[in-house]
Amino acid sequence: MYTEFYNLTGQPFQLTPDHRFFFGSSGHKRAMAHLSFGLNQGEGFIVITGDVGAGKTTLMGYLLSTLDSDRYVSATLVTTQLAADDVLRMVASAFGIDQEQADKATLLRRIEAFCEANYREGKHCLLLIDEVQNLSFQALEELRMLSNFQTDGTALVQSILLGQPQFRRTLASADLDQLRQRVIASYHLGPINAQETREYIRHRLNAVGWNNDPVLTENAYSEIYEQTGGVPRKINILCSRLLLYGFLEERHELDGAAVSQVADDLKQETEQVLEIEEPVAPEAIQEARTTPQQADPSETVQELPQAASQDTTSAPREGPTLVKNSPAETPLVATDNAAWAEAESEIAALRHRLESTESQMQRHERMLRWTQLMLKHHERLLRRRTHKAVSNG
Repeated sequence: MYTEFYNLTGQPFQLTPDHRFFFGSSGHKRAMAHLSFGLNQGEGFIVITGDVGAGKTTLMGYLLSTLDSDRYVSATLVTTQLAADDVLRMVASAFGIDQEQADKATLLRRIEAFCEANYREGKHCLLLIDEVQNLSFQALEELRMLSNFQTDGTALVQSILLGQPQFRRTLASADLDQLRQRVIASYHLGPINAQETREYIRHRLNAVGWNNDPVLTENAYSEIYEQTGGVPRKINILCSRLLLYGFLEERHELDGAAVSQVADDLKQETEQVLEIEEPVAPEAIQEARTTPQQADPSETVQELPQAASQDTTSAPREGPTLVKNSPAETPLVATDNAAWAEAESEIAALRHRLESTESQMQRHERMLRWTQLMLKHHERLLRRRTHKAVSNG
């Protein structure tokens, strides 16, 4: 959609990690330096951690694209919700080793033989494990055992572990002391700064033939950084929606107000998915509506004595007069206050739902308007192609 509108050759902000869009921020360059140092050592473990969306997988894809295939045989393990023995099967499968109906001892022998055969050919086996924070202690211990494979004093397998920040706490556990001693390089990948956010966006746009259309103002870059905190994946999500917004609104300049509008839409969509509605009518209010109030037992009914001089036949006698003890009024007041509090709570809940509904209607109205613009855009494209075909015919 917006790629044609802005004459782009592809989607610059796709979520699927792609090493072709790798951006060498200061943090990513330092991470690459640690990886290069670790690979030169040729043994042990290299640990790269980072928050969700920091670009760890893209970094690994870029690393693999730079490796000499004549020197390295690599395998990547992504599914890490596995038991210890299943990890060995996945490692064997990733290297293309037959693991069907093989017990643990057989698997280890086959993996060792595979790595030794490659070593004899001058190749080093490199194992990359993503989402390593999901592995159990037992599974990590199995990986450590693979690092024991060696020939002529040279390690046959080297592992790169990619994980979220909590893996650093796991690694600090006393149960993993032996694995921790074999970590020869580690780095934590954080978000990029405001200036790098601007460069990152322009880098990805330039990768798909961007010719300064749309124009992004300086306050647009600033607002993107404020909304995303410099996390690459969040930047991709926001910028992709921003370009869609620009296409639907037929805008060739996007400013901070546009970024703020798109970010607000994304936030409201997320809140709508996560929102849990509370009951509108509390049980206490319902009971108060349907159950008649009982007389308070503290009320005393007394018949006032007639005055001695009063003529008992002068006027018809009225019914007994109620005399309430003043302390008995307290429970009634408390009950009324509780009912008012519940009613106010109900009104607040209804007001919240009304505001949410109005906001949703505004978004639907905006999406309808965008859809109409998109149809008009495709209609114009169709007319141009038809006119061109007629002219060439």
